[in-house]
Amino acid sequence: MIKQTYRINATIDEVWDALTNPETMEDWGAGPAEMDDSEDGEFSLWGGDIWGKNIEVEANKKLVQEWYGGDWEEPSYVTFALIEEGDLTIVELTHENVPEDEEEEFEDGWSDYYLGAIKEYLEE
Repeated sequence: MIKQTYRINATIDEVWDALTNPETMEDWGAGPAEMDDSEDGEFSLWGGDIWGKNIEVEANKKLVQEWYGGDWEEPSYVTFALIEEGDLTIVELTHENVPEDEEEEFEDGWSDYYLGAIKEYLEE
């Protein structure tokens, strides 16, 4: 299981937008992106390298997604929990059921290409 915490110098609305708005997602680097921010809404990132659906959506609070990549037979589960702390937003990431041989790659990928990229984009 992967657990990471990010402190992002941006409002909770801005962080939520970066997690759920396909145009913003493309701006920070996840494109081509398709995203629907409703429960059961399907998504696709990096032109289909990662895909899945939202299984729990609480706007500005929590987003839980089923993720598939490559030839995975079963999904992994990603949870983004957002906490407002003044002008900062804390994002607590949990990524479960990642194939063992890909866990290190995903651990690095979150900081290099996803939440790290969102933090860099929003703090520019």
